Amino acid sequence: MQVLRTPDNAFADLRDYPFAAHYVEVETQGTPALRLHYVDEGPRDAAPILLLHGEPTWSYLYRKFIPPLAAAGHRVLAPDLIGFGKSDKPASRDDYSYERHVAWMSDWLTQLDLNNITLFCQDWGGLIGLRLVAAFPDRFARLVISNTYLPVGENIGPGFDGWRAFSQATPEFKSGRIVDGGCNRALTSAEIAAYDAPFPDENFKAGARQFPVLVPVTPDHLSVAENSAAWAQLERFDKPVLTCFGHQDKVLGHLDTEIQRRIPGAKGQPHCRIDASHFCQEDQPEQLVALIRNFIPA
Repeated sequence: MQVLRTPDNAFADLRDYPFAAHYVEVETQGTPALRLHYVDEGPRDAAPILLLHGEPTWSYLYRKFIPPLAAAGHRVLAPDLIGFGKSDKPASRDDYSYERHVAWMSDWLTQLDLNNITLFCQDWGGLIGLRLVAAFPDRFARLVISNTYLPVGENIGPGFDGWRAFSQATPEFKSGRIVDGGCNRALTSAEIAAYDAPFPDENFKAGARQFPVLVPVTPDHLSVAENSAAWAQLERFDKPVLTCFGHQDKVLGHLDTEIQRRIPGAKGQPHCRIDASHFCQEDQPEQLVALIRNFIPA
């Protein structure tokens, strides 16, 4: 396996991202150890808030979440998935699978021995994060779920079909522009550059290119059985679950009702739809931080 590592100087001039870098090596069967980067702010003895990003973002997505949550006394962790951000990037698309991503993040979670976790997840942060909840339900205290879903072989709508087709056909995968297109507000040139920073050239984008085709949206797709087994666990998860979807997301914005219907802990919670598109963390960071803080008992 050829593994690429984005040079540190690619991240040298980022605005609003002053966080110290932390690294662990993660492994899964058939792959070498890979270096995974994560942000870890706030008191280490506090109950953790885990912020999981998706496609094609990285922990920079949570730059406006981390300081206020840490200042409120929480331990705040924001990892970069393998293939993204400051984490290692296998160079071949064949090196990436849904199950490897779950295994890498499971290794990270258990190495840090996190417990009593409040999870905030969006996009692939949910596809992976909800699998972690199913695998380690005792480690999670509550879930805040935004613009994501756990498919089991069903089509999730024309919006996703269009995104998947675009992601495979576009000659240049412009991550910053893709994120900008998934927001209501216009990102600044510096913010667009920050989303491009992990990918100095197309060779670094194998994970970003591969993610859309890993979503199990047909019955014969890989990971359908694993996601079905995860749902069987999630349908017994009775700890608090809150959905807060950006209602202007044309790809996933309609799927919050399925989560509310299927996970017992979602019953009776103050679910909301917010004035945001797919990357709600960019559109409404203050509102989402307030929702997370209010959802955690004092």
